[in-house]
Amino acid sequence: MRFLLIIIALVSLSAQAVTLDQLQQRFSQQPVLRAEFSQQRSVSGMDQKLNSSGNLLISRSDGLWWQQQKPFPLSLLLTDSKMVQTMAGQAPQVVTAQNNPQMFQFNSLLTALFHADHRALEQNFTLNFSDLGQGNWRLVLEPKTSPLNRLFKTITLEGQNYLNNIDINDMQGDSTKIRFFNQSTEPKTLTDAEKQHFSS
Repeated sequence: MRFLLIIIALVSLSAQAVTLDQLQQRFSQQPVLRAEFSQQRSVSGMDQKLNSSGNLLISRSDGLWWQQQKPFPLSLLLTDSKMVQTMAGQAPQVVTAQNNPQMFQFNSLLTALFHADHRALEQNFTLNFSDLGQGNWRLVLEPKTSPLNRLFKTITLEGQNYLNNIDINDMQGDSTKIRFFNQSTEPKTLTDAEKQHFSS
């Protein structure tokens, strides 16, 4: 479920100097965000990089829906009560706090990332936030608690008007690069078709 941590809420930012507190406030003001993504994973010992792409939908009130379209269909639904991963031709895999408490703790972590809640993030990471000028910013997360510090070296978020890049370096020497584009915050409520993803 590693990609739970690489799906981060995207947020609109002003072009002025940015602080982590301002970032958190901006995150909390986005009811719905839609984006496309591309992901490239480099695995130690493999010359060929693993590429995937798809769409992302985040609703503050409903949850997150990650839909990979290439190289094969895969969807991840995350709400306050469950995580559901679905692949074509396979039964959905459902994770709840009851049947897998350790895995489900990533839900709380993702919520903290979604809101840029630095107080919650500081419980699990050492934070290094930088204002890069002209509205650009970078947030580097270094895990300091188990099991995160056994999985990841760093998680780096970068953006300007939106979160644009996520770079993950793990303890096995592998890396994952996520790029977000075509971000949109309109309409501000879910369409009927989008609501169906969260009603199942």
